[in-house]
Amino acid sequence: MFDKLAQRLNLSAIPQIFFISVGIIVLFVGFAIPFNEPFARFFDMLGGFTFTNFGWFYVLSVSGLLLFLIWVASSRYGRIRLGPDGEGPEYDTLTWFCMLFAAGIGTILMFWGVAEPMSHFANPPLEGVEGGTKDAARLAMNISLYHYGLHTWTIFTLPALAIGYFTYRQGLPMRISSVFYSVLGDRIYGPLGWAIDIVALLGTLFGVAVSVGLGTLQLNTGMNYLFGLPKGQVAEMAIVAAITLVASVSVALGLDRGIKRLSEFNIVVALIILLFVAVAGPTLFIVSGTVQNIGAYLHNLPWLAFWTEAYNEGNWQRQWTVFYFAWTISWAPYVGIFIARISKGRTIRQFVAGALGAPLLFTIVWFSVFGMAAIDLDLNHGTDIAGQVQADVSVALFSFLEQFPIATLISTLAVIVIVVFLTTSADSAALVVDLLSRKDSQPSRTAQRVFWTLLLGLVAATLLLGGGLQALQNVITALGFPFCVLLVFMAYSLTRALHADYLGYSMEELAEGKAPAMGPMGSLPSDRKGRGDDE
Repeated sequence: MFDKLAQRLNLSAIPQIFFISVGIIVLFVGFAIPFNEPFARFFDMLGGFTFTNFGWFYVLSVSGLLLFLIWVASSRYGRIRLGPDGEGPEYDTLTWFCMLFAAGIGTILMFWGVAEPMSHFANPPLEGVEGGTKDAARLAMNISLYHYGLHTWTIFTLPALAIGYFTYRQGLPMRISSVFYSVLGDRIYGPLGWAIDIVALLGTLFGVAVSVGLGTLQLNTGMNYLFGLPKGQVAEMAIVAAITLVASVSVALGLDRGIKRLSEFNIVVALIILLFVAVAGPTLFIVSGTVQNIGAYLHNLPWLAFWTEAYNEGNWQRQWTVFYFAWTISWAPYVGIFIARISKGRTIRQFVAGALGAPLLFTIVWFSVFGMAAIDLDLNHGTDIAGQVQADVSVALFSFLEQFPIATLISTLAVIVIVVFLTTSADSAALVVDLLSRKDSQPSRTAQRVFWTLLLGLVAATLLLGGGLQALQNVITALGFPFCVLLVFMAYSLTRALHADYLGYSMEELAEGKAPAMGPMGSLPSDRKGRGDDE
């Protein structure tokens, strides 16, 4: 049935993945819009159930996967290349980082760069720390860097590494199901593989839709601040429509002409805003604080990484850590495939060091500049940014920038950056969803990429209509869990494949049981060569 319908519509797609995914999304939208109150209550219940029973699993999984990445990069597997031996990277390092940053975390930094530190500064999650104090400020910076540092990029880096390896090294299709070839073999081309790709596709759409939703709330607030435009659902729907339209044009242009140029432009503008705040703000305090934040982050990371709020019966981790990890996990398929797409030719060691290290340093600088400048304004200059953030988290950035010279100009640039970040996220997601829903042998069609972009915008609008920020948090907390489980199995599958590759066996031999799945690496068969030892 699906095959005939795909032929009749002249689709370039795997029918089972395409139609089941679209059907689930249409059912979601069809239920959520007319029944928005029951929808909000249902996902509030589902989000609460997921947090209560599996919040610990989110925390343990992400921290465990970070340790796994450090191990695999520092091991003898680290010299294995994401592609044929001897092949260099497709993009230079600077361009690679710009594209990685813009599609991965740009929207997040713009939204939470002020909002998160000030939220924890006002309401510290630890007992004995009083809000609005220097102790609260130190804790706020530690928690913010924990959320957006190595743990965020672990969630992105693992699927990107696995996808890049199985695609460029083993010649498998660039889909999430390919990562499980060492476990499932040719079954990735059947119902099991389709189910994995459907989970990844839905996670991508909903995860990026949450980003578009949060960005829309922030843009609505910013344009109300700057131009007096009205706030509310009508304005939010108009913003979502505009972002979707721009993203559709960009996705039609393709990766090199659309996303690459937008990414490079946005990095430049974001850096201009960053430097302006650093110079116009308390420069010495920011520089000194950045150095201290590095040490504090490394010192506090071990206990923060495994902190589950077990002795406190509160809702803080549901609203922050678990929500944020679930949100990041939900768009791990999209970011993973996108990063893999631009990372061909790098060794595993180069890839992990770059994908974890460079964004971490930039995140530390970004949060130190914006977070500490905002804290300084409240601590030493009598502003009440923390109070405004508590009232409306989307107002944080613009309330903060209002305290600086040429505030209107800088706020306008911030709006442009947010719009472009949202656009690059949406069009990158559409490219990835298109990859997930078709065979490598099928051409990528502009009409289908635009279709996925429009569907993403529809989901974002639905989530906003269904309860705003609270709905965004509840939906993602619940829907991110299945892919969190897949990430754990992904690490296992990748380890099996790397071990066989190191011993010189092919994936076919591994899938057929002719290669040792795991075991000691010191003694190799006489006809096998340890890959990486001499590369």
